[in-house]
Amino acid sequence: MYDITIIGAGISGIFLAYKLASSGQKILLLDKGKALQERFCPLEKADTCDCDACDTYYGFGGLGRSEGKFNYTNGFGGELENKVGEETFQQLMQEVDDILCRFGGDRVTKYSTINPTLSHRAEEAGLKMISTEVRHLGTVLSIEILQKIYDYLHKKIEMRFHTDITAIERHHDRFTIQTDREAIQSRKAVIATGRSGADWLKEIWDSLGLKASQTRLDLGIRVEMKAEQFRSILQDTFETKLVYQDGNEIATTYCMNPHGRIVRKYQDGLVMPDGQNYREQGDIGTSNLNFTLFVPKYFPTHQAADNYAYTVIKGINQDSDRIVVQRWGDLLQDTPTSLQQMEGNQVQPTLYADHGNLTDEIPLEYVDILQKFFTRLELFIKEPIHPDTLLYGVDAKFYAPIVKTDRVMQTEISGLYAIGDCSGVTHSLSQAAASGLYVGECLRSSMAKFPKRQSTYSILPF
Repeated sequence: MYDITIIGAGISGIFLAYKLASSGQKILLLDKGKALQERFCPLEKADTCDCDACDTYYGFGGLGRSEGKFNYTNGFGGELENKVGEETFQQLMQEVDDILCRFGGDRVTKYSTINPTLSHRAEEAGLKMISTEVRHLGTVLSIEILQKIYDYLHKKIEMRFHTDITAIERHHDRFTIQTDREAIQSRKAVIATGRSGADWLKEIWDSLGLKASQTRLDLGIRVEMKAEQFRSILQDTFETKLVYQDGNEIATTYCMNPHGRIVRKYQDGLVMPDGQNYREQGDIGTSNLNFTLFVPKYFPTHQAADNYAYTVIKGINQDSDRIVVQRWGDLLQDTPTSLQQMEGNQVQPTLYADHGNLTDEIPLEYVDILQKFFTRLELFIKEPIHPDTLLYGVDAKFYAPIVKTDRVMQTEISGLYAIGDCSGVTHSLSQAAASGLYVGECLRSSMAKFPKRQSTYSILPF
């Protein structure tokens, strides 16, 4: 019998396990993926993928294994602050960063995007600039830190990988977690499967009589432009996040990479353009800057959100890894981009893509809102967007359906918790990690068989 079983070894599950590791409780961490040192995506080397569980998303570290970008803000990345309160939220953000630094994160400098002068300038242009502090680890350092955390946890808790969970049953005083190998008994269970486990999670919620509400989906055009066009904006900071809103229309820049490249992202059978930071390239980078302008939409069910995304993106992919690209100048003239135009383009593409016309490939609302955003961006940077700017279709950010939880992230079933992105409450590495720490403190302090410990921050009563 375990005291607490954590299902999912992504960032939220890892930070929860870290919080509980010295509590004296018997902890089990389960994941359908692999241990960190075994994770490797064959698609990254252009090989054929036949993985049972995608190494990009499953396994120890989850998506934290990729860029390792921790934004310490309540301005984006989730609604955790609404659960825990502003003071506790700030303390959790600091604790997340302290833990990362304990395992080597201080090898990269934490930077801030706070700039009151630029914020005022953005407002005058009809944009809002969201500020944050950032610890951007990068893939190499992320893996090193995760391995050190794994080594620490390995001595204190039990971890099992390659484990498929087929059912969770609630009894009077325990849960039975049925796997493909055995039945596990646990007094409490915490689901921390991230967005990648959304299909599985829906089946679990249904079997337990829990109903998820609406699901968010972000689609957007990836932009690649001259880095020098942002020189006045980024001279004092590495990146910025901009929001355009007009009535019900809203769009937000995401994953801005000065001097970076665009790469293919493989997710759930879809192929999309994604940004890569120049620090991951082992050189000084490119003369380009890239970001995605995401537009959020809400759907009544998880299935409806997925169906919409698959219809749009699979239509572009055409049963291959096809991505479409168009010049900004051609989009304005509603003409497709040709190979000849690309050969002399001042913004040379960092990703091979099929030249075409975005208006033939994606819903027009995403093109319309990009044009409106660019109008305001030109006012902000005080120069026209260069016509050779490249537009890639289409990027996506998926979210888990929102399940009802109380203020300590416990579901309507006593003893069953949902943390991280699978809860629908967090949408980022930092907030996912913080949710794990918060629930870890709650569980550490509430187990009757163990003495109460002094909380490092205010814990709300059950």
